[in-house]
Amino acid sequence: MVAVATVYRGVPMNIQKVSYKDPNSHKVFAQSLRETGFGVLTDHPISHDLIFSVYNDWEKFFASEVKHKYTYDPKDQSGYFPFRSENAKGYSQKDLKEFFHLFSWTKLPESLSSRTWDLFKEMFQLSGTLLTWIEEQTPTDIRNRFSMPLPQMIQDSRETLLRILHYPPLTGAVEDGAIRAAAHEDINLITLLPAATAPGLQVKGVDGRWVNVECNPGDIVINVGDMLQEASQKYYISTTHQVVNPSGPEAQKPRYSMPLFLHARRDVALSDKYTAGEYLDERLREIGLKK
Repeated sequence: MVAVATVYRGVPMNIQKVSYKDPNSHKVFAQSLRETGFGVLTDHPISHDLIFSVYNDWEKFFASEVKHKYTYDPKDQSGYFPFRSENAKGYSQKDLKEFFHLFSWTKLPESLSSRTWDLFKEMFQLSGTLLTWIEEQTPTDIRNRFSMPLPQMIQDSRETLLRILHYPPLTGAVEDGAIRAAAHEDINLITLLPAATAPGLQVKGVDGRWVNVECNPGDIVINVGDMLQEASQKYYISTTHQVVNPSGPEAQKPRYSMPLFLHARRDVALSDKYTAGEYLDERLREIGLKK
């Protein structure tokens, strides 16, 4: 395991790159989340070929007008979200992206193969291990205040979702302030993000400066979400991140990514203030996806 050697204007952000096979991986991984909100996992059990093939399947889907047949229902948040459907909390500009929400109960578009479900299941299984690592490395006084063990919070959750994102090429004029994904924090417990097809992900350091997240093909980026921050009394911090617009020739290329957002069941108590369901509904209203 090594620290990702990413520096922005001389300020280091030590997001740890951790081999899943390393005997000390659980300790270093949890420490990276504690210090930066992020970690990068290598040598994990999910096949790179599977990830690559799923990206190929969805690239074809977004290129087809068939996608509009699956436009989402605001009540259940499942399905296709057209270009510029979502804004980050506190922003009026809509993000330069389109995406599809796939829950365990969502009907997969007919043009897609079952490889997407294979990836969903394998990432969910891996997430249980990662949540176990996090819980084991959390101080006893914090851990004892969890309403239940972290891996149990996601069991049978209808809110856990795979979001497949397409950021189209920036071929026309982009209005001031509009970027691929404005600065935000994730809502859920943790996020698993297989390496995207192009760079652009940045994390905000404690000094307020933005740091590029290095993630090579086959790596998985994991980050803390707001629900884990709430449940851990801010022992783990949900770090602000964004996806910036590329420049030059790269601006003519699309970008695809597919984070798995691990959500606690709606009835799970995150704290004395919120259940997971209450927290989720509040945040969905803030980002324009729910009324």
